[in-house]
Amino acid sequence: MDLLPIIEDGATVGFRLAPGGSILNVAVGLARLGVPAAFAGKLADDFFGRQLRAYLAAEGVRLDLLTIARGHTTLAFVIPPDAQPLAGAADEPAFTFYGDNAADTLLTPEELPPALFTETAALHLGSISLLRGTTPLAARAAAEQLRGHALLSLDPNIRPGLIADAPAYRATLGAFLAMTDVLKLSLADVAWLEPDLVDTDPLAVAAEFARRGPQVVALTLGGRGAALASRDGVQVSVSAPAVTLVDTVGAGDTFAAGLLSALVERGATTRATLQALTPEELTEALRWAATVAALACARPGANPPTRAEALALLQRD
Repeated sequence: MDLLPIIEDGATVGFRLAPGGSILNVAVGLARLGVPAAFAGKLADDFFGRQLRAYLAAEGVRLDLLTIARGHTTLAFVIPPDAQPLAGAADEPAFTFYGDNAADTLLTPEELPPALFTETAALHLGSISLLRGTTPLAARAAAEQLRGHALLSLDPNIRPGLIADAPAYRATLGAFLAMTDVLKLSLADVAWLEPDLVDTDPLAVAAEFARRGPQVVALTLGGRGAALASRDGVQVSVSAPAVTLVDTVGAGDTFAAGLLSALVERGATTRATLQALTPEELTEALRWAATVAALACARPGANPPTRAEALALLQRD
């Protein structure tokens, strides 16, 4: 559960609840774009967990792959750049997490429901679910079983402040990269993974990560748009639609949802079918992802747009 600041006279005086969490945001983003989506994870049977469950149900996200457990929900306090005291030239939201032994960290491979493996066309993984407890083992088990049968998508969405063992985390990400079909990265991710590449041409950065296993790598560039490279040498980039910026919370998740929706709608539900897409189709998918992400930046919190809203912006530009 995200907690967004209430600011009065330049000071943070409180927080308001906003359903969030990277993977949950992607599920909601897909549902709003008209793609059937389910959320497979563990939610706590506490006040926040029940709110998250109700939110998913209201958005049309399937709940039958959920595991419900006694315990508590991870809370993420989100502070936008202009509300961060002593932060210097911060240009990214700051996140403070309270989630030790929270329900979302305790999913086990044995709790993965059979329907996950029989009904999934695309599996999206990443963010802090790969950092703590037994959930990384469950995510890896799901990816290994679905590899070759469904499209595997990964967004590391790296939170450096939560990484207690950097070598172990790098090894975890390396194992997922080897299995991933679609990798979504931000410049902040690249800065942690490969700081020497940050100032490199974005297409070259995407191509470098594509050599590490993924079939397609999409790199988000904030207001500059996005770049994409494939293992087959395709390289494309798109600009970002012009919107009035409110905040960037959930923008990366919305981009991932947009990219996945566009790929699935073009029949790319395995690595082989992804590889068969033309450069023009990949460009269209990247442009769609950038469009839906731009709309998320035009409203507060993680609030993905509907398909109709995204189509209207795409047609405007």
